[in-house]
Amino acid sequence: MANPKILSLILLSLCAIASAKVFFEERFEDGWENRWVVSDWKKDENTAGVWNFTAGKWNGDPNDKGIQTSEDYRFYAISAEFPEFSNKDKTLVFQFSVKHEQKLDCGGGYMKLVSGEVDQKKFGGDTPYSIMFGPDICGYSTKKVHAILNYNETNHLIKKEVPCETDQLSHVYTLIIRPDATYSILIDNVEKQTGSLYSDWDLLPPKKIKDPEAKKPEDWDDKEYIPDPEDKKPEGYDDIPKEIPDSDAKKPEDWDDEEDGEWTAPTIPNPEYKGPWKPKKIKNPNYQGKWKAPLIDNPDFKDDPELYVYPKLRYVGIELWQVKSGTLFDNVLVADDPEYAKRLAEETWGKQKDAEKAAFEEAEKKREEEESKEDPADSSDAEDEDEADEAEGDDSDTAEDADEKNEDEAHNHTEAQSPALPLCWGGSHNFCFQRSLSILEIPTRIIQKHRVLHYLCVGEDHTIFALNASLGVLEIPTECFWPSTG
Repeated sequence: MANPKILSLILLSLCAIASAKVFFEERFEDGWENRWVVSDWKKDENTAGVWNFTAGKWNGDPNDKGIQTSEDYRFYAISAEFPEFSNKDKTLVFQFSVKHEQKLDCGGGYMKLVSGEVDQKKFGGDTPYSIMFGPDICGYSTKKVHAILNYNETNHLIKKEVPCETDQLSHVYTLIIRPDATYSILIDNVEKQTGSLYSDWDLLPPKKIKDPEAKKPEDWDDKEYIPDPEDKKPEGYDDIPKEIPDSDAKKPEDWDDEEDGEWTAPTIPNPEYKGPWKPKKIKNPNYQGKWKAPLIDNPDFKDDPELYVYPKLRYVGIELWQVKSGTLFDNVLVADDPEYAKRLAEETWGKQKDAEKAAFEEAEKKREEEESKEDPADSSDAEDEDEADEAEGDDSDTAEDADEKNEDEAHNHTEAQSPALPLCWGGSHNFCFQRSLSILEIPTRIIQKHRVLHYLCVGEDHTIFALNASLGVLEIPTECFWPSTG
């Protein structure tokens, strides 16, 4: 006979699940295209990217698919509508999974909740939103979870640092906002940050401020150290000269006292000289600390018991700029029950994570094996370079002239394609903003000559853009160059 307590717990769990309100849930199964609208944003500039419906290169279940960015240097915007609701007196849960298969160097993996009326075909970067949440990675300095809340038409960033995952596997990101104005951020069902909307965002003016009328008392002692009154200056201290004659100096043999005057040894700093005497410092027994103005109630503060409320939530959307594509989104949830969200994560990501990791490790193993195989073209290039290095005399001059000619040709080709000069990197998601696609070809002989090949790379894995050994050129999209500003 079953344990009555266990049966009660099971029934309570089932009741909790049954009472959970799901406002939007998307597992990207058949018919997902009818629920999502791809925006026309950036299409007229030919910089709008295409979404792929896929499980990705490595996965835990090939039948569990999501939507993935597929083109480099592109903008992406897509949204889905759900029945409008308010989270007043409810817990708000926003959750989704994201995977960066491309080993993201600079870009976002966040999603947005949008309120009110929106033309989904025009949804883009300038569309107002209520909440933006998810991971953001750029270089080595930015690897964090964004949690941006809109309040009174102003976007407010969370003040706490919440590190995000940076590998190439799927991870689940969860934001929970409660009616008591507390929140939690979870990654893979593990709480990473929690706190209050009042303290962790600047949504409202501070409750307390420094008293602008307060003045430091004249007798306030804020000197932490004072001269020791018992310390005495040693006798003869002031008689110690700053400089002394150099005892090792010798009068030059050609020195003529009649013509040059009486010779005197040059002076050098006196090692015994310690500068003007000062008594040593001791702790001040009357030290009162650094004075601070007392806090008073802020007259501009007005509490808002509905600080957590978003009254007209209606859309979920993704809006990104991607230098390197490959970010995959799946299992999007907007609900009012954290337990339901946790269970959804376990049923999807939780059941597949080990198989996905194994598939990724196998893919990495194959990639490393392929890279370790010797490229015949590379061997040929190396032999050619050795022969060129051994050449001397006129042959060397001829090779040098050829190099200079190739340099001139490459420079002219660069100017013909774009006025840009140096490679740009980092600092902004839009560092290749709205550049037309073109190719800059640099002869590999010039690259080898000037030893710059290892500079012309992007990312932590130092992946070359496109080394075309058969053509003898390095092909680099010129939109990755800033225009010359003189």
